[in-house]
Amino acid sequence: MPAKPAESKRKEKAALILAAADELFGEQGYDAVSVRDVAQGAGVNKALVFYYFGSKEELFGQVLTRYYDAHRKALQDALEAPGDLDERFRRLVDAYFDFMASNIRFARLVQQQIVGAGPHLGLIQDNLCELERWTEHALAGIAPKDGPLAARHMFVTISGAVINYFTYAPALGPVWDEDHLSEEAMAERREHLHWLVRVLVQGIRDA
Repeated sequence: MPAKPAESKRKEKAALILAAADELFGEQGYDAVSVRDVAQGAGVNKALVFYYFGSKEELFGQVLTRYYDAHRKALQDALEAPGDLDERFRRLVDAYFDFMASNIRFARLVQQQIVGAGPHLGLIQDNLCELERWTEHALAGIAPKDGPLAARHMFVTISGAVINYFTYAPALGPVWDEDHLSEEAMAERREHLHWLVRVLVQGIRDA
C-alpha cells in the first residue's frame, strides 16, 4: 500500500534532517554543531528536529546507526557469497573500500567519538564488537582461533588498511602530489589492497 501523503512528508523531513546532521557532524564535529545548525541545514524548524529525534545526542546516534547498518550489510554480502578464500577476502576488501569511498564522513564521525570519548562511544563499541564477532564467525574453520593470524587481527588489519587511506591520505596530499580520490589513485589503492589480501590468505594457508 502506498504511503499516505502525510507519512511521506514526515519521512522526507526526517531524511533531510539526517542528511544535514550527517554533513555538519562530519565536517565540524559533534560538539561544534547545534540543533539550530542542523535545522537550518535541513531547512526546517528547530522544533521539528526535536519532534523527530528527541535530542542532538539521539540524532547523532541515528546518523551512526544508519552508517553501521549499511556497513554491516556490505561486508556480510561480500564475505558470505560463495567462492574460495582469496575471492571472498577480495570481495570483502572491495566492499569495504567502496563503502568508505561513498561514505567518507563515516570514519571522521567514529574517530571524533573515540578520541574525545564522546557520548556515543558505547554505540561504537557495541557495533565494532558485533562486527568483530561476525568476522570471527565468518572465518571459523579458516583463520585460527588464536594467535597472530586470528580473525580478530584480520578484522583490525583490513579495517585499518581501508579506513586509514581516507583519513591519512588527505594530509599526505602535498607529499604524494596527487588527488587521493582521483580515479587513478583509487584504482592504485584498490590494487594494493588486493595484494594485501593475497599476502594474508597465503599466510593463513602456510600457518
